[in-house]
This record gives sequence, C-alpha cells and structure tokens, in this order.
Amino acid sequence: MNLKTSDESPLGRLEAPSDTLVRQLAARLKGPALTPGTSGYDTARRVFNAMIDRHPALIIRCASVEDVVEGVGFARTHGLPLSVKGGGHSVAGNAVCDGGVMLDLSPMKGGAVDPARRVATVQTGMTLADLDRQTQAFGLAAPTGVVSVTGLSGLALGGGLGWLNGKHGLTCDNLLSAEVVTATGEVITASAEENQDLLWGLRGGGGNFGIATALTLQLHPVDQVLAGGVTYPARKARAALRLYHEFASTCPDELTTAASLSRTADGEVAVSIAVCHAGPFAQADRLLEPLRALGPESDAIQPVSYQALQQASDAGFPPGQQHYWKASWLTDLDDEAVDVMVDLVARMPSATSGVGLQQLHGAAGRVDPTATAYPHRNNRYDCLILSQWPDQAESAQNIAWTRELFDAMQPFFAPGVYVNNLGQEGELRVKQAYGPNYDRLVALKTRYDPTNFFRHNHNVQPRAA
Repeated sequence: MNLKTSDESPLGRLEAPSDTLVRQLAARLKGPALTPGTSGYDTARRVFNAMIDRHPALIIRCASVEDVVEGVGFARTHGLPLSVKGGGHSVAGNAVCDGGVMLDLSPMKGGAVDPARRVATVQTGMTLADLDRQTQAFGLAAPTGVVSVTGLSGLALGGGLGWLNGKHGLTCDNLLSAEVVTATGEVITASAEENQDLLWGLRGGGGNFGIATALTLQLHPVDQVLAGGVTYPARKARAALRLYHEFASTCPDELTTAASLSRTADGEVAVSIAVCHAGPFAQADRLLEPLRALGPESDAIQPVSYQALQQASDAGFPPGQQHYWKASWLTDLDDEAVDVMVDLVARMPSATSGVGLQQLHGAAGRVDPTATAYPHRNNRYDCLILSQWPDQAESAQNIAWTRELFDAMQPFFAPGVYVNNLGQEGELRVKQAYGPNYDRLVALKTRYDPTNFFRHNHNVQPRAA
C-alpha cells in the first residue's frame, strides 16, 4: 500500500520555488529554511510513522510566530501546498506534504505556568513530555494523552483522550484560548472573549481553520497517582475482558482505565488492564479488588508520579516503525465481540502490534456533544487496532490483518471515530469523526478558510463560493 500523495496545482505539476526566492525568504526568518539535499532536511521531514515518505519543496523550522506568518505568506503567494508539523505523531502523516511548504513548529517550545491561576500558556512545538516537565514542577497537570512523545497541539485540537479524562475532561475541554495564524497571515486570538466560534472549532476540529502557535490550558492539582497494570494469562483472556467492561462501567471519576490485547511469543493472547487513580489512595485498594480477585499473573499497580505514568508507554512506540491503524468506538463489550478480538489477536502477524480499549467516561463523558467540536461523549471505549512492524516488506500482511479485524468488529462498533486515530480514510470517515457537529464545522471553515488553504489535515471542506 502506498500512502505517498502528490499535490498538483490547477495548471499541472508543482514547481519548486527557486533558490533565489528561498534565499530571500530565509533572510526574513529566525529559523532555518531547508530544501532537499541540505543538512537536516531528511530528519525534519520524518514523522513517527515510517510509512510516510514525502518530500516537501521547502521546510521552515519555525522559531517564532513571525516565521509561521512568513511561511503562510510564501506558500499562499506561490500557490504551494502547506502542511504543519507539531509533534509529527499522527498516523496519517498529515504533517508532511509533497512538493509544498512544510512548517515545522517543533523548535517552538516556549511556555509559562501560572500556578496561582492554574494555567499554562505554551507554544505548539511541545510534546506532552515538554508540557509535563513544566507543569509538574508545580504539582499541576493538564489532561493530555498517554504517550509522552505525542505532539501537544495535534492532540489538543483533535480532542485529547488520556488518564485524567474521567476527573478533568479531555485536553480540548481544558483549552482556554489559542493564538492562531489564519490563511491570510493574520495573528488572532480565540477565547471566550473574542472569536468564540473559532475556540469552539479548535476544541476538536483540528488544524482546519488556521495554525495554532500557542495554547492556554487549564491545569489541575495532580502529583502522585496510583497507576500501572495487571496482566492475565491466556486462559483468562476472555474472562479478563468481560471483567474489564463490568469494572470500567462502574468506575468513579477519579479512576480511568484502559485494556489491551497483545500476542505473546508463543502465539497466545495476553490481556492487560491499566489504571490511573487520581484521587485519595485510601479507597483505591477497595476499588481495585475485582481486578486482583481474578488472579493476574503480574500486578504493577503502585503509587507513581503522574509524569512517570505519562512516559510509561513510550517504549511501545519505538522510532522507525511502519504504522497502520484502524479505530472506532465501542459502547458495549459482549461475549461475541470479546471472542472476535481474542481469536484475531492470536493470529496477529506482528508481536509489537496490539488492540487497545481506552476508556472515556466521567467529566469527559458528561459534556454536551455540541458544546465543543469534539462530539463523542457518554461512556465508551476508543477501540484502536494499532499495527506496527519494522520491515516495509511485511506491510501487506499487517495491513490485511488490521482490516480483517476491523471488518469483523463492525457489528459491535458504535458510530463515529476518534479523529486523532484516523488515517487517510476518506471524506466519509471525517464526517463520522465529527458527527452532529460537521455542518457547523463546514460553516466555520467557510468563514476562516474559504479556499481550503489548510487542507493537509482531516479535512473539513468549505462550502463552494
């Protein structure tokens, strides 16, 4: 399967900007401008999914908001596609375009924490680890994702499902304001006081409306948590998944969970249940007793710093892997669905792949589906079939297995998909990602980006003029 895409202008194949134009632009930038063959170009164009192999005509390693404005103006003036890289963690690889201008925001990692107001204002080149380092110094945290090398901005603008969602909501629910560069190069603020419609759209609508260069996030007191996982042997895999659904359905807000299925070296299926209890520990042992009563073969649940928990899954995403994901929502987990997952995971071709069930509940689930652009509320699981493998020659069999499991799970899936797990799957899946909010997003796109300049994303297309 070839995930490489090409961009063409209405007049035919794109032409790279001349050396003279690039030199003139570079003289106005604080960060470097990289072209094919220059030092750092190949490193900058790489993202975590090694299946993505695209070649921008120009990469601007932005050092400031002014660099972003210059890059937007250059691409617009010369009719070039534009893509934006924050953390480069999206499986779809939207950060990298072919033949156009790529704005790499990763050098922009400045930020400030106001512990009295419990807010952080940070630039959008940060990863989750960068944010945690700043906020945990004050015993504070913003709800984010579960892998610390993830880019903060992409996660936040697509929703942000993680360990604190039960108690404090999604990342987008905690987005107070954003600095945004528009398609015309204007720098504006979206907040409760100005451009409120844009703030609504940024809370889940991704990069469709502009380039977010700074985010202001609500923080919460989070220091130590009771977290980790229990793993069950293969003979208890089905029982563990049935227990997980019963257990997760009754969790208080303070306790958020995730289950995962993996394949052992001998082809058996192991089920793990991970937890994060972000409340007083006194009641935690009683809450966790059902997980221990089933008799796990390992129990690693213990008090840890929130920062350590955020980094605990990083080793499961080694660099240079080929990635192909399929995802949807589950609101129930009956015996038939359990059988399908266990049977298919036993035949999973790559031992580094897996299936995850990440819980959304509590504070995140109680938000009205139309209150933010992110619509998927109420108790549910993000069911992610996460396939990864090291050798490109193994792509066909891994992709085929992923699709087989996804197709087999169709009778059990609820409508929609979490946009942050979405690959290049077409317009219908984008509409499913936004559900009842899609038409409002189209209207917002038409207002802020009527020419669809920002189209290297899970694209909401503006109405035709």
